[in-house]
Amino acid sequence: MKASLLIVDDEANTLATLSRAFRLAGHEATVCDNAAKAVELAKTEHFDMIFSDVVMPGRDGLSLLEDLRTQGVTTPVVMMSGQAHIEMAVRATKLGALDFLEKPISTDKLLLTVENALKLQRLESENRQLRQRLGKHEIVWTGEAMKKVMAHVDRVAASETRVCILGETGAGKELVARTLHEKSPRASSPFIALNCAAVPSELIESELFGHEKGSFTGAAGRHIGKFEQAEHGTLFLDEIGDMPLPMQAKLLRVLEEGEVERIGSAKPVSIDVRVIVATHRNLEALVRDGKFRQDLFHRVFVFPLSLPPLRERRDDIPALITHFAAQVCAQNNWKPVSFTPQAVEALQEYSWPGNVRELRNMVERLMLLAPADEVDAPTVRSVLAPGAEGSTASLGSGPLADRVVNFEREVILAELKRSNFHMTNTAKALGLERSHLYKKAEQLGIDIRKQRREEES
Repeated sequence: MKASLLIVDDEANTLATLSRAFRLAGHEATVCDNAAKAVELAKTEHFDMIFSDVVMPGRDGLSLLEDLRTQGVTTPVVMMSGQAHIEMAVRATKLGALDFLEKPISTDKLLLTVENALKLQRLESENRQLRQRLGKHEIVWTGEAMKKVMAHVDRVAASETRVCILGETGAGKELVARTLHEKSPRASSPFIALNCAAVPSELIESELFGHEKGSFTGAAGRHIGKFEQAEHGTLFLDEIGDMPLPMQAKLLRVLEEGEVERIGSAKPVSIDVRVIVATHRNLEALVRDGKFRQDLFHRVFVFPLSLPPLRERRDDIPALITHFAAQVCAQNNWKPVSFTPQAVEALQEYSWPGNVRELRNMVERLMLLAPADEVDAPTVRSVLAPGAEGSTASLGSGPLADRVVNFEREVILAELKRSNFHMTNTAKALGLERSHLYKKAEQLGIDIRKQRREEES
């Protein structure tokens, strides 16, 4: 795995020798001869590791390590010294050094240190991702519609075939892409996602391919693009139908040649990435209208995978409700909240224009509004019925800001009633500081004492 390294040493020969050894091994090496400059580089550019001499004029390597941690730089640091002693190594370890190497250092030892550090970082990253993803990215289904989709997922996941996931907004396209990745031989490498519709057209090239420091106004440091971040893994390009035409041509070149060029660099970087795309648009119609390149279409539309909207997989709704309710309770440290069979039936009757995403949000909202630890059918109907109390219509009309205020007032009142007006519990459930909750209630015109009296009467 290629790494970006920073080498700090006051001896020019050492800098030349180490940087050459690292570059011959395929790594990128930046050299620096003093601690002050090293801190600035580490703050503005991305490095996978920093190698620093201990004994240097001015601020020494241990002071550099201390400065880096004070500045919030978490890049692993390996200390090097030709005057090593136990006390020095102990102090470096206490300051957070990853390792302490005694000069002269063999090339094999240096490269092994980099390899082990990168493996450790990858394991830590995978553990963080697993903890974050636990339950969040699970595809829940019981019906025939998704059974067919999942059969196709199982068949194509192990291959390198490019998949184009088609489906309405909120149908779960990214979940399917993640599942394809996790069932593939690339599962131990990164899954990187980019929503092409969410990135301004002038920034999407930098997001995908990266840029070098000073390559354009505002480029304060080197930026590693999504393709390089996804090395040996999967890059998911959501809403590819919204990618600007000029960017489509550059993406096509990358897919054909297997290499990218950061903005401001003339040196191509080879990549090994599986690309999965998704869109809610009709790509064939976009090709006919000249809004999507035909050659790119043939590159990405190899194995189309169509996701049914939620209204066509109503059999899955009970299982999805149970799954989302458990998620919401776990996130908010709530007691379990159940949905009555009649409430589930009422939710199955709804058309769900926002698909699974809308159902997830609705489940959370109903749990907030539920009068007890159970969501019943009247509560569901009061929210879904047009113009009824608690429905979207009840949030008012007019500017978005006014509607947001109405919704915030409704959610806070519901949570106050749920917690019997216990302010600490209410603040915790809403993710607010207690003082912030009081200020928010005052801004929204909520008289907490009056509301409590009315509830008790």
